[in-house]
Amino acid sequence: MALSREERLRFLKALEEDEEFRLAVAGLLGLREVLDELRRLREDFHKFVQMEEERWRENEKRWEENWKRWEENARQWQENWRRWEENEKRWQENWRRWEENAKRWEENQRRWEENWKRWEENTRRWEENERRWQENDKRWERAFEEFRWIRSALTQIQEALGVSLEFYTAQWIREWLAAKGFTCNPIVHAALLIDGIKEVDVFCPDPLVVAEVKSAAPTVDEADRALEQLRRAVEAAEKFARTRIYAAVLAVETAPEEVARYLQAKAGEAGYLLVLGRKAK
Repeated sequence: MALSREERLRFLKALEEDEEFRLAVAGLLGLREVLDELRRLREDFHKFVQMEEERWRENEKRWEENWKRWEENARQWQENWRRWEENEKRWQENWRRWEENAKRWEENQRRWEENWKRWEENTRRWEENERRWQENDKRWERAFEEFRWIRSALTQIQEALGVSLEFYTAQWIREWLAAKGFTCNPIVHAALLIDGIKEVDVFCPDPLVVAEVKSAAPTVDEADRALEQLRRAVEAAEKFARTRIYAAVLAVETAPEEVARYLQAKAGEAGYLLVLGRKAK
């Protein structure tokens, strides 16, 4: 059965405007299943696109988070690298200082060893000098024993010939200096031109030696006066000779035992040599 032109137009218009009619026609033509499948495919594709978009959004968020983490890690690595560089510089500086300190320790060790050798050498010399001093002390003891004998002999000569105590003291000083390697003939009753005239009982110019001579010191006051006179004689002699005193001698012929002990103590404190004749009872 053929359709007229008007019927065909109405049919096409119905297909265009009426969806239900269009589907019914398509079903009759076997296209409904195809359209349903296409519809499902379109829905599935739409769901797939939505899921992918959701995944992309989620992945993008994760990528952004990861990127931030990478940036933070990169910053931390840069900071750590800077710290490592600073630490490396510090280690190099510390190593340089350690090397310098090691050199200094080696130098100090060498100096300590040298100083130790010097100390050992000085100790050996001090021991040698101590031995020599002990030997000299023994010689001095023998010399004083001889001088004591000489003094006793001179005292006897003095008593026999009337020789003054000043000359005896000068003789004693000459022998005492000779034992030390000096040659001197002391002057008795020397007049020193210093602040006027200062008379010294016994005077030796080189080495500078002065002596104050007393025939007796019966009391402590007399002993103090004798010590003061010797001190003034030392000052005058040093001004006159313009050099330091080598020895100051106080010669006392007689003194009580307690005064003799007092003189020995005071002379020792002042650094004077004390020559006692005999102790009075």
